[in-house]
Amino acid sequence: MVRARRSRPVSSRSVARRGRGIRGPLFPQSLPAWKTRAEKFDLLVLGAFAPIDARWHDRLTKLDIAVDEVPKIRARDPDSVNWPDEVVADGPVPLSRLVPAGIDRRGAATRARIVLFRRPLEVRAKDPDDLTDLVHDVLVHQVATYLGVEPEVVDPTLGEDDEE
Repeated sequence: MVRARRSRPVSSRSVARRGRGIRGPLFPQSLPAWKTRAEKFDLLVLGAFAPIDARWHDRLTKLDIAVDEVPKIRARDPDSVNWPDEVVADGPVPLSRLVPAGIDRRGAATRARIVLFRRPLEVRAKDPDDLTDLVHDVLVHQVATYLGVEPEVVDPTLGEDDEE
């Protein structure tokens, strides 16, 4: 007669055998490395928008800021693309878009929002400081379009770095 082989009961000793057991997080939550790149980008956008909001808060109460990974809009002909004023782009690649207030598919009212596209912005930045400046410039242009003014009105320091 053949005996059935008994399987070992699962115990904490067998799970953590030779130090290869269940591991905890690599970094504690208090360290910056805990955040994902998307979370870091969201914080960067909030930081870049804070001075604009502080100056224009009364006129920006009905404007939302959103972040998307990649644009869902693209040019039909990349060689001769003409984007509307609501889109800030680098050639055929949109970096952000101003979506006006309106009505959604269900008939509910929507607020105006600026959508920043994270991946195209990150790819165009050489370093974190450059990314901060690029996000700030894009936000200034989009807020200026929303308000119907020139970008220099929203941020008078906009063109000063280029003149040096």
